[in-house]
Amino acid sequence: MVAYFQLQPAESDLQQLADEYWQKTGPKEQELEKAAFEAGESIRNGEYTLGNLEAIVRWKSERVVHFLIANSSEKIRRALGVAANPASSTEAAVEALTDLQGVDLPVASAILAAIFPERYTVLDFRALEALGHSRHDMKFYEEYLAFCKRLAESNIVHPQDRLPAPTQLRTLDRALCEWSKSHRS
Repeated sequence: MVAYFQLQPAESDLQQLADEYWQKTGPKEQELEKAAFEAGESIRNGEYTLGNLEAIVRWKSERVVHFLIANSSEKIRRALGVAANPASSTEAAVEALTDLQGVDLPVASAILAAIFPERYTVLDFRALEALGHSRHDMKFYEEYLAFCKRLAESNIVHPQDRLPAPTQLRTLDRALCEWSKSHRS
């Protein structure tokens, strides 16, 4: 079965929603996001450490950070090595990351987005809500990722150059999350 996505906000609102997302985000959350994408760059450059992993996981889900210490340095190094390898498939990268204690599919997607923001986006309930969906499994993530890439590549949003991970995909993620937040009130 193929997932069906229906964009809830108007395409013309996405750039403004992404900008509002950053403006409404508090200083702590902004710092966590900056640290996560700096850690992702470090991982991309071969620094496969618990500290870098922790910075990303703290950004996505602070409540699971304490589970990370159950993983050996070697296990973290191997998982991040697979995730940071440009030749790894999405499935191989996700499987390597979800083999770590404290990492589920949404957290794995955040790790991948921090490492390769031009290739991956975060599987987040708010962004999914903005696409009229809520299912979470590997096949779904691949379909969600492909849909978001097509949407971002259609140039309806532009990279937010002064923000962490200045890619169209990250801008789209911010827009979808902001739409979800603003439509819950």
